[in-house]
Amino acid sequence: MAKTIRTMEDFSAFVGLSRTTVSKYFNDPGSVRQNTRSVIEAALKKSDFRPSIFAVNLNRRRSNILGVIIPNSTDPFYMALTRRIETIANEAGFLAFVLSSDGRAEMEDQAIQTFRSMNIAGAIIAPLGVRSHHRVLAELGASIPLIYVDSPLDETSSFVGTDNRQSFRLIVDYLCRSGEPPCYFGMPLVNNNATARQEAYVEAMREFKVTPSIVAVEDAGSWDFEKFGHDEALRILKGQGFPTGTVLCANDRIAFGVISAAYALGLKVGHGADCDLRVAGHDDHPLSRYACPPITTVAQNYNEIGRLAIELLLQRLDEDAPPAKRDNARVLLNAELMLRRSA
Repeated sequence: MAKTIRTMEDFSAFVGLSRTTVSKYFNDPGSVRQNTRSVIEAALKKSDFRPSIFAVNLNRRRSNILGVIIPNSTDPFYMALTRRIETIANEAGFLAFVLSSDGRAEMEDQAIQTFRSMNIAGAIIAPLGVRSHHRVLAELGASIPLIYVDSPLDETSSFVGTDNRQSFRLIVDYLCRSGEPPCYFGMPLVNNNATARQEAYVEAMREFKVTPSIVAVEDAGSWDFEKFGHDEALRILKGQGFPTGTVLCANDRIAFGVISAAYALGLKVGHGADCDLRVAGHDDHPLSRYACPPITTVAQNYNEIGRLAIELLLQRLDEDAPPAKRDNARVLLNAELMLRRSA
């Protein structure tokens, strides 16, 4: 019985070439002579040997593996984002590995260490921001090209995402023109969007000469936005109620919870004389158009954020300058107003 070929050493002996020559071929087939390449490729067909992708990448000066870290693997926004990144990376000859930090800084650190051990070529990260260990991320960014998405780590980060100032100006303008000005129902402090979106709301209200009104909510520190929105809205509605008849939520998932709480108390959500409350959101969650009532919101361009982020990363990989000396890029995309029955 023929010996099973499991390792690079086994294959080198099988093909009759040195381990160095075989490794050279797997790192870059064009780096060996044509006749050597033909011998190795014939042996591969005969033996059905496939080297470990991780072992090959560890020996490369630059691997073909890209790392992606997201805070929540079940959130539709991050699912759409990573799907776009994976597709374009694959078309460019790269393999994108996606890990989730599960909203925890220690898990984010662990994902970074995992990727460093895999010798990744570059990374795209949706950071926890306020909870991230900035030193760990700074060290990663000094060693490989690094692009942030969804929320920037800080003002100097290379970042691709939605322009919160533009999106909140858009929806605040509509809500002020179409009815009672909105109060703001914020999100837990899970990333920098929590403060950035509240600041964008306040700026927009002042721009339209209206006094901002921030709803006082508890910081649950959780990514379970629907439950957070429901529980806080239920508490508020059972008490003195919202300060205005229009509630602008930091994201659509919180709006789901607010609408659920209103329904539980027999309140009608919508835009009309017979309605008790208007509710609007942000992001255009895939299910927001199917809520009852469908949610008025502003749409982030998930696909474009993913495309621009991976293309910027691939561009950085082609540059000669070391990561620490590259100029940081900030790409802010405009959102689109989606008018539906909730507001």
